[in-house]
Amino acid sequence: MRRLFGSVRSRATLGAALVVAVALVAAGAAVLLSLRSTLIDQAGNDAERAAQNVVAQINLGKAYDRLDMDDDSPVQVVDADNTLVAASEDLERISGTATDAVKPQPQPGGTGKGEKGTGGEDADDDADDHPAEDAGEIGEGTKFTDGSATIDGETADYRFAAVEGKAGDREVTVYAGGSLDAEQSAVNTALTVMLIGFPLLLGVVAAVTWLVTRRALRPVEGIRREMAAITASQDLARRVPEPDTHDEVARLARTTNETLAALETSVEQQRRFVADASHELRSPIASLRTQLEVGAAHPELLDVPGAVEDTVRLQRLAADLLLLARLDAGEAPGAKRFDLGEVARREARGRENVTVRADVVDVAGSRSQVERVIGNLLDNAQRHARSAVTVTVRTDGAWAVAAVADDGDGVAEADRERIFERFVRLDEARSRDDGGAGLGLAIARDVAVRHGGTLTVGRAPAGGALFELRLPQGRP
Repeated sequence: MRRLFGSVRSRATLGAALVVAVALVAAGAAVLLSLRSTLIDQAGNDAERAAQNVVAQINLGKAYDRLDMDDDSPVQVVDADNTLVAASEDLERISGTATDAVKPQPQPGGTGKGEKGTGGEDADDDADDHPAEDAGEIGEGTKFTDGSATIDGETADYRFAAVEGKAGDREVTVYAGGSLDAEQSAVNTALTVMLIGFPLLLGVVAAVTWLVTRRALRPVEGIRREMAAITASQDLARRVPEPDTHDEVARLARTTNETLAALETSVEQQRRFVADASHELRSPIASLRTQLEVGAAHPELLDVPGAVEDTVRLQRLAADLLLLARLDAGEAPGAKRFDLGEVARREARGRENVTVRADVVDVAGSRSQVERVIGNLLDNAQRHARSAVTVTVRTDGAWAVAAVADDGDGVAEADRERIFERFVRLDEARSRDDGGAGLGLAIARDVAVRHGGTLTVGRAPAGGALFELRLPQGRP
């Protein structure tokens, strides 16, 4: 069963069929009940009119054996003791009324004719001359019951109406039946139509849902096949097909392609990062090994300062790589508050030709990482400045701004974004670099972004580079 309904198409078809089936059953039941109620009420109205017609004749004094009764409907007239005093001529059996007798009992005084004015011949003639609406009082409360009767050998179900009247000073009740054949025939016909039509309609709904769902899910299957092929081939340059629609499936394909593009970029960055890191590590390691091998063979030629310099370079590069790894892993910067101006003054202390103008500005985050940013910016500025570096810390609305400017040649506009990429160094920087690996500015921007800020480069008033670090203020 789980395998049978293991696909979205099967579950959608089953769900649609069940919903339609419940709706059809509810609607069909409502229609049948309404139809049955309407036809039963109609039969009751017919029975009530027939009973009132007989009561009217009795109230006008017509004799029981001369009552005008419908030969096709069962009629009984019973007295207060539930004794049958009159009945339809061909009535053979009856149930559902006050008595199941079908033959009237002899009445005192003969055939049921009373004195003049109470059932005699003159009263009969007078009853024939007056319409039913001129009859005497008819009981207001009509009672209805269901039963059956046999007339002239034919048995059928009826809706009986009981109407009270008076024959002289005697109270009588007239039971007249309205046939339920029309109700039973209509209900049976409607039920037969529903039993035949409902399964056909459910089959149509299921077939249409199956086809529509199959067509709607066809692009999803194409996306799945392409993703399986990409996984097998590990070719992240491939993309899933995007259907020419504007529905959820098209948005899914578009988002999948965007995810593949981001994944391809990330993998390519990781590959370049590993290659560049290997290249940067190879040079100091090779230099240090050479110096150690020469020192081992010729101790008097050992360049201790050079070995120390290469070791320090390796240490800085390892620290940068470790920090980048933590940043890429999503390390949270924390929420500790500190003074950005004090950080700038501390990082500038002991550096030559560096001027600091810093206000007290509170920020929140990792103090050590922000110190690393300011230190990297100062290292970069001193490396390219001619004579002076200026550090300014101020506020700009809701932002804390730390600006580092130098009077060097500046950064060309075409390179102002490229210098923040990892292991990227401009040609001039390569020739003048004293051991940098091109990671300082990349680390600075990553830290700024993870603190909810930005790091940009522009042109300084003195003509050099102006780096602006913007961080959200975090006041206690």
